Amino acid sequence: MSLREAVVSALRSLRGNRLRSMLTAVGIVIGVAAVITLVALGNGVKADFDQRFSRLANQITVTKVAREVPGAGQARELTDADVAALRDRRRVPHIASVTPMSTGSAVLTANQRHASAGLIGTTADYPAAVGRSVVAGAWFDAAQERGNAKVVVLGPGTVAALWGPDADLDRVLGASVRVGRVPFTVIGVAAGDGQRDNAVLMPIGAARTFLKKGDDAIGQIIVQATEVAAVPVAIDELTAVLDDRHRTRDPAKRDFDVMDLRSMLEQGGEFLSLLTAFVAAVAAISLIVGGIGVANIMLVTVTERTREIGIRKAVGAPRPAILRQFLIEAVTLTGLGGLAGVVLGLGLAYGGRLVLPMLVPGFPAPIPTVLPAVAAFGVSLVIGLMSGLYPANRAALLRPIEALRFE
Repeated sequence: MSLREAVVSALRSLRGNRLRSMLTAVGIVIGVAAVITLVALGNGVKADFDQRFSRLANQITVTKVAREVPGAGQARELTDADVAALRDRRRVPHIASVTPMSTGSAVLTANQRHASAGLIGTTADYPAAVGRSVVAGAWFDAAQERGNAKVVVLGPGTVAALWGPDADLDRVLGASVRVGRVPFTVIGVAAGDGQRDNAVLMPIGAARTFLKKGDDAIGQIIVQATEVAAVPVAIDELTAVLDDRHRTRDPAKRDFDVMDLRSMLEQGGEFLSLLTAFVAAVAAISLIVGGIGVANIMLVTVTERTREIGIRKAVGAPRPAILRQFLIEAVTLTGLGGLAGVVLGLGLAYGGRLVLPMLVPGFPAPIPTVLPAVAAFGVSLVIGLMSGLYPANRAALLRPIEALRFE
């Protein structure tokens, strides 16, 4: 029997038991579709993560150490003089911007409501440094920063706490909000970034006055390298400058910490890739379950067709021909199921790209790709081959006389 005849015979056999064949293939269909859909969801989440945070890949954060420095006692504060030194392009040519921050917490009062918020005092270039924008109003400018103006930009979480989740932002702008006991005017509402949504942002001088910190104390310095590739060089440059200013000779005795977000973003991307692979592997378990179902049905098929096998062997059909016939039936069954699963999985993925963002605003749209579809379909064929091997071999080993006597 030629390969073409074997395939035609397999299709006839499957068509003769349509319901059984369809039910057997369901596990394969679900497994393949699940792998494609979940990998597409994982790709969407990773792409969204890269889009949201890639702009921070050249960001470096400098903070005062929260512990005592070995052999040097209490750590020194970061100061305005440190910021000025880091802004000297002759000493740090690979640093594009330096943004100081003074942070703390405060209780806000407005609209007869109270809310706790993280207080951030910073400079006019803060939005560019951290990639943050406003959805209403404006950020305070350099003149307001120099004059320590009593103006604030509120995070969306703070606005929701004080004016409600459906607040009219036009009504919020220009409103008076008390930070502690000091009245400030709201000039802007910041876009949410998932990290500092419950925040009140103001000029750094006004924040220092409220927090009662030193006139030149800095809680944190945000540094932007000129490009992502220049981050390691920029770290070396700023470390050298601060070591010189703080008279640090031993790196183990530094009173400041330097952290770049690039390594954190790389770790986050790797974690999401591993998570996607893990979820896809869990979904692939249904393929294995489907393969067990195929093996079970093929054993039933061999039993039902024992007399047919005996007749074929009696008229001279060789053992390899019997083996090939049942293997082709198993592979055809899983192949058709795999093909249906590919169609279903891609349909769900592309449908999700259209529907999910509308149903769940902000949810990352799935990104279907060819490789998972090809891989899942290939695995379905391999499962068909493996699950059909034992039943096919059992059929090929039947002795003609015993097969013909089978009732």
